Amino acid sequence: MMDGRGKSDRPMVPGKPPNKAPERAAKAVEGRGLAKGNSPERNALRTQSRDRVPSALERVRQAARRDRKQRFTALLHHVYDIDRLRSAYYGLQRNATAGVDGETWRAYGEQLESNLPDLADRLRRGAYRAKPVRRAFIPKADGRLRPLGVPALEDKLVQRAVVEVLNAVYEEDFLGFSYGFRPGRSPHHALDALCAGIMTKRVNWVLDADIRSFFDTLSHEWLVRFLEHRIADRRVVRLIQKWLRAGVLEDGQRIVSEVGTVQGGSISPLLANLYLHHVFDLWVQRWRKRQAHGDVVVVRFADDFVVGFQHRHEAERFLAELRERFAKFGLELHPDKTRLISFGRYAGKGGTKPPTFNFLGFTHSCGKTRRGGFTVLRQTMRQRLQAKLRAVKAELQRRMHLPIPEQGAYLRSVVSGHVRYYGVPMNGWAIGVFRKTVGWLWHRVLKRRSHYARRRLRWDRMKRILDRWLPPAHVCHPYPLRRFAVTTQGRSRMR
Repeated sequence: MMDGRGKSDRPMVPGKPPNKAPERAAKAVEGRGLAKGNSPERNALRTQSRDRVPSALERVRQAARRDRKQRFTALLHHVYDIDRLRSAYYGLQRNATAGVDGETWRAYGEQLESNLPDLADRLRRGAYRAKPVRRAFIPKADGRLRPLGVPALEDKLVQRAVVEVLNAVYEEDFLGFSYGFRPGRSPHHALDALCAGIMTKRVNWVLDADIRSFFDTLSHEWLVRFLEHRIADRRVVRLIQKWLRAGVLEDGQRIVSEVGTVQGGSISPLLANLYLHHVFDLWVQRWRKRQAHGDVVVVRFADDFVVGFQHRHEAERFLAELRERFAKFGLELHPDKTRLISFGRYAGKGGTKPPTFNFLGFTHSCGKTRRGGFTVLRQTMRQRLQAKLRAVKAELQRRMHLPIPEQGAYLRSVVSGHVRYYGVPMNGWAIGVFRKTVGWLWHRVLKRRSHYARRRLRWDRMKRILDRWLPPAHVCHPYPLRRFAVTTQGRSRMR
């Protein structure tokens, strides 16, 4: 109610100052104390910014960063989070081959909102059971077959969720020279680090090493021990043990082993990095600091690694001690693929050409720049190039009678993928040869479709088709020293 003077006749609430009150009136009001039991700290805002409140995994990451020896006792609830499982499902390949359960991505997604809560409940109760991995084989560049495993769809899904959770812990532990299958790192980061190390450090000898059948020989017992250094949640450890003990289904027979982890699952790269982190990375870091007197450069990508040395006697001693170290943990260096070679700025002084080595699909050799300075040449491995061309030839023969747009779309994806990976500086001729050979194979297939095509499809017309569908072969990666300096910003990833 308002009186005639426009003022309210409602009684004033005790303890509340009138609007626009003078300063002494405001001071006269008795302040309201905190309720009994309330914290004297300032209350949080009702609507907090998402940027200010760290996520659950970010808090795990911060704790792992603060204390490198802390063991995490409660992680499983992060795994069976519905949103994380849903994100893992949409991160799977949609056209991937089904495992032993026969479940496809699309069929599982038809009842996704009921399947995910059921899966989360089984994980929470410990009723989740891992299924055997279906064995598959893919051809390697040398003609042999590489065994791969195809897990069941729910196993893939849960493994992706576990990897996301464990990465929050182990990304704070893994060392800078480890590049394989880690967030924010790629094979080209490892290649740049290797080139930068050889060109900027006093490297004269290179150890090109290969672990014999690494994924088939790593010990489950040692792996669990390494896992328990950080993970004290027994439910997460048992979950990983279920996948290790699930075995492989081959020719209708289930094979279970106490060693090895099947390649193909999302968890395998993380387990491989964890195993080699304790067996190789920590050891080589300690060896370099305590025993080496010259420069030592290390780059590892999964189970492939290259080590550069300044002095030959240190390289030979390192190799001998590395064999003993690997033997302790059930690993072995391949005798035919492990070699110590003279490589670097001062290699080949006697007039002999320094040998080459292969790493991540590239053949590395000693070369010179236009100004006569030393550089590391990286060229496409001959075996990889020939194997890819053979695969393209076989696929074109299978697609011989498809329309040109369908064939062109396939070849465009092949050439663009090849150029994106191998398009490094000073490798332009190799990617140009690949594109030219693909065009020649396509021309040959099109001419065989009919007598009319053989007579009418001349090379000038074919060149217009190639320009229409095949992307140009150009170098798309910067020089190693330039990109390595940008990505590291002065913090070496070789240490």
